[in-house]
Amino acid sequence: MRGLFAVVLLVGIGLAGFAVHMAQSYVEKYQSALAQERQSREPAIELTEIYVASSELKYGDKLMPENVKLVKWPKDSLPNGWYSDAAILFKNENIRPRHIVRPIEVGEPILRVKITKPGEAAGLTTRLDKGMRAFAIRVDVASGVSGFLRPGDRVDVYWTGSVEGLANEDSRDFTKLIQAGVQLIAIDQKADVEGVKGNVARTVTVAVKPEQVAALAQAQNSGNLSLALVGAQDDTVAESIEVDQNKLLGIKRAEKKVVEARQEERVCTIRTRRGAEVVEIPIPCSN
Repeated sequence: MRGLFAVVLLVGIGLAGFAVHMAQSYVEKYQSALAQERQSREPAIELTEIYVASSELKYGDKLMPENVKLVKWPKDSLPNGWYSDAAILFKNENIRPRHIVRPIEVGEPILRVKITKPGEAAGLTTRLDKGMRAFAIRVDVASGVSGFLRPGDRVDVYWTGSVEGLANEDSRDFTKLIQAGVQLIAIDQKADVEGVKGNVARTVTVAVKPEQVAALAQAQNSGNLSLALVGAQDDTVAESIEVDQNKLLGIKRAEKKVVEARQEERVCTIRTRRGAEVVEIPIPCSN
C-alpha cells in the first residue's frame, strides 16, 4: 500500500513540474512575441560611437587615453565637435597631449570647444574667438560685484566721470553705459571657473573687439569703470543709458539766456565858436 502511495506521489509531482514548465514556456513565448511587436512598432534609433569622459576632468588637466571611453550615442542628437577616432583625438600617440579648457564631468562627450589643440597649453588664447582681444579692467569691492564674478559670466560696463562743458555750458559729472554683455574670460590671473573663489578681484579680463579695447582704455584712463553682472538666462540687449546728478534727483536744468550786448552808437562832433557861443556839429565817425 505504501509503495502504491509513493508511486502516485511521484507521478503527481512529475505532472505538476511538467505543468509549471509548460506555463513558464508559454509566458516566455508570449513576452518574446510582445517585445518583437513593440520593436516593430517603434522606429529604430541609429547609434554612433563617440568618446566621453570616463573620469572627471578639470581645467588644465592633460587629456590621456585612460580618461575617455567609447559609448553609443543617438546619431540624431550628436553635439557639435564630437570625436570618434582615437587617431584624431590622440594624434601621434599623444606625444603632445591636449589640455582641458572647460570642466568635463563623467559621461560627458569630449568636445572640440572643451579641449586645446595637440600640444597647446590651456590659457587665455584658447578662450578668444577669432577677431577678439583680451583686455584687463581694474576693479574693487564696489565695482567688481563684491567678488561674485566668474570666468564665463557676462557684464555691462559703466563709465563714471566728468566732461568739460562746451560753449555756454558748465562741466558735469555723469554715468553712462559704454559696453553691454561683455564676456569675462579671467579673474585676476585665473581662467578656471572652478578655481576662482569668492574673493574680491583686483582685475578682470574681458574678451572684446579691437575698437572696444580703445574705448575701454580711454574710459579707464579718464574716469571710473563699474561692472554690472548679467543673468545667465538674460538675452536682452541693454539700451543706451546715461544718468547725471540732475536726472538722478529729478532737477530740471534751467536754460541760460544769452544776452547779446548791443554796441552803443558812436557820435562824432566838431566844435565851432560863433562869437561867444560854442556849437557842436555832428559829423560821420571815421575808423
